[in-house]
Amino acid sequence: MFNLQPLLSPIVFLLTIATVFCISTSEETKTIYEVLKSNGLPMGLLPKGVTNFTIDDSGRFEVHLDQACNAKFEDELHYDQNVSGTLTYGQIDGLSGISAQDLFLWFPVKEIRVDIPSSGLIYFDVGVVSKQFSLSSFETPRECLASSNELIVQTVSKTLSRKLGIQKSKHQEHLMTLL
Repeated sequence: MFNLQPLLSPIVFLLTIATVFCISTSEETKTIYEVLKSNGLPMGLLPKGVTNFTIDDSGRFEVHLDQACNAKFEDELHYDQNVSGTLTYGQIDGLSGISAQDLFLWFPVKEIRVDIPSSGLIYFDVGVVSKQFSLSSFETPRECLASSNELIVQTVSKTLSRKLGIQKSKHQEHLMTLL
């Protein structure tokens, strides 16, 4: 009779490692949109196209966009190229990188929270006041268009690059400082 006992131990070990690897890989490949949803927040709080983000065990996160941009909801929101904050269930505290427009003024959003999901409301704390919006407005990520300052910088950069033969990144940084 053939003894399979010596072969089973390495096979079980390899299957265990493969299973653990698959589970940890699927956990690591969550999108920021899935992270928001699993924390009781709508996926549309951040614009479409976020591919690079980090989050630690305390909920501190950083999101990197290709460029600063604006998205239209009930009001317009501006997203800096880097957005960060601390995520807990139903809210984001210590937020930086998002501004909300009210009338013609822009206010930095310091906190976003959903107190009672069944209320259908989401609150944006801009320091002095808290603005409420319909939660349904943020169900899906919106297209984010380059902000006007970013468009000016891109246009001037292209023109300077063509005329002066300068690398884009050098003069673009100077232009952003001026704006």
